[in-house]
Amino acid sequence: MAEDTVVITRVAEGRHWHALADDLVVGRGHALRRPDGRVFLSVDSWRDDAFHELAGAMLADLPTPLYTVVDDDDHEVFLRWQKVGFVTHRREREYAVPTDPAVTGLDKIEPPPDVTVLPAGQAAEGPLRELDAVLRAEVGPVGWQAMPAEVLATGVVDPTRYVVAVHAGRYVGLARVAPIPRRPRLGLIAVRASHRRHGVARAMLAAVLDAAHRSGADAVAAEVDSRNAPALALFEGVGARHVGDAVELVRR
Repeated sequence: MAEDTVVITRVAEGRHWHALADDLVVGRGHALRRPDGRVFLSVDSWRDDAFHELAGAMLADLPTPLYTVVDDDDHEVFLRWQKVGFVTHRREREYAVPTDPAVTGLDKIEPPPDVTVLPAGQAAEGPLRELDAVLRAEVGPVGWQAMPAEVLATGVVDPTRYVVAVHAGRYVGLARVAPIPRRPRLGLIAVRASHRRHGVARAMLAAVLDAAHRSGADAVAAEVDSRNAPALALFEGVGARHVGDAVELVRR
């Protein structure tokens, strides 16, 4: 074997791949299944040949569709993924959303009449799954794919990650938060069609930010599809700071 030949090995129960050259690791690949069931790939390599070998091995081992995310201005990485068959799926605007109510102006926000917002940890799994099914049906498969759809998988649901809006005993809206160290991540805010444009999403956002503020976080991370005008207006209306752009790619 030539000294510089790249050899790919699959490690860590099949979720990681290493690219080796002369017994040295020159690249790493990783496959992550997100809570919505989609599989996202990442490759960390400083060599083009190692990237392509890793990507090729991962694509051969995993069923499609597969996804990845790159910074909007990282043209080199974008072209690498494009060369192995990935195409643009959606574009995201990345925000840092302040939690201080003095900045957001959400300190006096109340839910609409007859709507109660349950803080994280009080939602029940059964009604959560029912709401997830309703939301997906209302938005449709195309619209749902335009959302940061990290809501529910078929496995265990963790109610500690969900703020829920309830009307007449039924769940009508949800917000999902990932408690990432240093900066929690807001994965999704979604409201049933019958309750949109009544302030439900804003009330849930107020609850999420208040909890984060009390836990010591000065901001919450969020990504919004660049075509989702209502969500963009919601975040920018509370002083969210635009911190970057990303492109989500897919290979079907």
